[in-house]
Amino acid sequence: MASPHVSIVIPVYNEEAILFDAVTGLREHLNERGWSYEIIIAENGSRDRTVALGEEIAQKYAEVSFFSLGEPNYGKALKEGILRARGTFVVCEEIDLCDVDFHARALQVLEASEADLVIGSKLLAAAEDDRPFVRHAASMFYNGLLRVTLGFRGTDTHGLKAFRRTALLDTVRSCLVDKDVFASEFVIRAERGGIRIKEIPVRVIEKRPPSINLFKRVPNVLKNVAKLTFAIRVRG
Repeated sequence: MASPHVSIVIPVYNEEAILFDAVTGLREHLNERGWSYEIIIAENGSRDRTVALGEEIAQKYAEVSFFSLGEPNYGKALKEGILRARGTFVVCEEIDLCDVDFHARALQVLEASEADLVIGSKLLAAAEDDRPFVRHAASMFYNGLLRVTLGFRGTDTHGLKAFRRTALLDTVRSCLVDKDVFASEFVIRAERGGIRIKEIPVRVIEKRPPSINLFKRVPNVLKNVAKLTFAIRVRG
């Protein structure tokens, strides 16, 4: 099969309530754009009907592929999805966003060779973060933590990203941590490796409560930030 123009990788966990509508709606918007594309659903450890629904969607639509990791690990699923991608450009999406406006703006930057990695930042001055305040505050705290521990110079590492696949594959393969912190390691290694990065503002609207409670994630995030700091500061 010919490689698509863009690969869209979407990690999912316990998303039976919105998975079908989100993917079919995304397909409609992408078809309107006229791009050649593939959608990669990267399931990780769901306990509901997400696996069955993902398999049904992949069987129904040729441009959708599905795999199940078998364990709840967002970062590992995202990394595997990226490595499976075949597109010239890769977009890392979130199932509750499917922001085609970001896709168009990011691809415009990438196709014009203004950058090789585009970050959709919810913390830039022009961004709109309509999530509950506690989640916005958590993002600000996490970004500050990355600045202090790893010298991160951007405003956001989680959420929407788009990049030129060939320019970032080695960066993806070099990442050592997983779960929630893989996305941060990916962006920070790209930054430290001299990859051309551009942040653009996005609007984030919470369409459903987080699949994992924010406060339950904190201990694991802190542990993985410590692992990431060791991996980059000590191991390089």
